[in-house]
Amino acid sequence: MTDTSDRDTRHKARMERKKAVVDAAIAAATDTRGVLLVNTGNGKGKSSAAFGVLARAIGHGMKVGVVQFVKGRSDTGEEAFFRRQPEVEWHVMGDGFTWDTQDRSADIASARAGWEQARRFLADPAIGLVVFDELNIVLKYGYLEVAEVIADLQARPALQHVIVTGRGAPEALIEAADTVTDMGVVKHAFKAGIAAQAGLEF
Repeated sequence: MTDTSDRDTRHKARMERKKAVVDAAIAAATDTRGVLLVNTGNGKGKSSAAFGVLARAIGHGMKVGVVQFVKGRSDTGEEAFFRRQPEVEWHVMGDGFTWDTQDRSADIASARAGWEQARRFLADPAIGLVVFDELNIVLKYGYLEVAEVIADLQARPALQHVIVTGRGAPEALIEAADTVTDMGVVKHAFKAGIAAQAGLEF
C-alpha cells in the first residue's frame, strides 16, 4: 500500500512540474498566422495525415482546396468523400506515377497546370487550408522551380494554412516550413506481397 501511495505521490509531483512547463509554453505561443506544414519521408501516411487535417478544418467551417500532383487516379476514397463536402474544391492534376507515364515533358506540363490552380488557391483569402498532395515529388524531379514555389507560398494570405506532401522534400522548402514531419518506414505490407487495397491504400 505504501509503495503505491509513494508512486502516486511521485507521479502527481512529476505531472505538476510537466503542467507548469506545458502551460508556460502555451502562454508564450501568442503568434496567430497561417502555417506551412511539410509531410515527407519514405513511410506511409503523408497524404493520409494531410487529409486528416483537412477533415479537422472542415469541422471548423473552413473552406479548403486540394491540388493533387503526380497522382492521376480519381477513384480514391478520400476524393470520393471530400468531394461531397461543399467546403472542398478538389483538383486531380497528375497523369500517374512517373514510372507509368515515362514522359517527362507531359509530367512537366501537368505540374505547371497544377501549380496554376495552386496559385488560384494561394491568392484566395477565403480559403483557410490548402493541401498540395505530392508536390514534393514534382519539386524533387525539377518539374517546378523550388524558389518560385516558395515565393508563391510566402505571398499567400496571412491566415491561410498549407500542407505539402510527398517524399524527398527539398531542403529549401523544409527551411521555409513551420512544421516538418519526416515519416519513416518500419514495415510495409506491400513488401510482404500484400496488394494495395481500397479503403486502406486508396
